[in-house]
Amino acid sequence: MAFVEPVTLAARGIELVPLALHHADGLRAAASDGELWNIRVTSVPEPEQALSYIENALAMRDAGSRFAFAVLDAHSHRVLGCTSYHDIVPAVQRVEIGWTWYAKSSQRSHVNTTCKLLLLTHAFESLGCQVVGWRTDNFNFASQAAIERLGAKKDGVLRGHALRRDGTIRDTVMYSLRSGEWPEVRAQLLYLLDKPRSPTLYMP
Repeated sequence: MAFVEPVTLAARGIELVPLALHHADGLRAAASDGELWNIRVTSVPEPEQALSYIENALAMRDAGSRFAFAVLDAHSHRVLGCTSYHDIVPAVQRVEIGWTWYAKSSQRSHVNTTCKLLLLTHAFESLGCQVVGWRTDNFNFASQAAIERLGAKKDGVLRGHALRRDGTIRDTVMYSLRSGEWPEVRAQLLYLLDKPRSPTLYMP
């Protein structure tokens, strides 16, 4: 039995469903919302690569190294983006969260916070993970800030770690959250989701 079994996670108008071939058109539309593939520090597929992106994710699922979810609007079933568990290591009860991106119209909304609440709750409370990790490009400052807002701890930087889509070599910033830290992080995520949003208040 795989460490991560197929499951649908849902809350606050958002659904995470196992990524499947029939999500190709939805992923294509989500990536086109903001032409996200032009951002050099992300792994968003170009429109013509949506199907191969899914096929690659499914191959990694079969290998046990990644489990990808399509992020859906629970009411319209529109695809808003994609996120995954990856670098799954059952022996030490560890997963990482990544391969995450959202249509531009869904950014700076409750979508990402809700997805992280769903993924972390499932990881710690259903899968029994001891550690959840994240990794991001050293120049993806928005991603680093979002991870740090979750309460994850910065573990360090792997220098010369991976290739970007443009062929340059990136450093990778590593973060993690341990199971003992989860209750406080869960409380903070719920607070952020329940807090009234003020259009006049800037939160750095």
